[in-house]
Amino acid sequence: MNIEEITDKKKKRLIAKAILADLPEWFGLSESTREYIINSQNRPFMAYQVDDEFAGFIVLNLTSEDCAEIYVMGVKKKYQRNGIGTKLVKAYEAKAKQLGCTYSQVKTVKFGCHQEYDLTNRFYQHLGYKKLECFPTLWDKWNPCQIYIKYIGK
Repeated sequence: MNIEEITDKKKKRLIAKAILADLPEWFGLSESTREYIINSQNRPFMAYQVDDEFAGFIVLNLTSEDCAEIYVMGVKKKYQRNGIGTKLVKAYEAKAKQLGCTYSQVKTVKFGCHQEYDLTNRFYQHLGYKKLECFPTLWDKWNPCQIYIKYIGK
């Protein structure tokens, strides 16, 4: 079990596609899922491997010289609640700091809208992310966009 930074675009695409396909409750819209897979190929990408299988991944997006964003993240259902997501976020934050960022952000659906996303909100809050702002119609009125931020240091 270990985290590996993936640089090969084809490998990134295959890992993201396999893991997101296992998470239709979060990634059920084929067009946006396809965008995540395509756009992840050109960004820092870390994956967690268990034996011969990739269990999870996280992708970093630079939104400014001071802030990184968790662009997309997923952990296969059978591996959830085992600390893999936490390890991936910690690896992402270390990479963001290496790139000169002092803040991290993540966008998700506002708490109280969908049960699955309530789990996501709790996960980020547990890792020290704080509510910054909610944009009620950034995505659509059924999925208000909650932005979380975290100071990750210098």
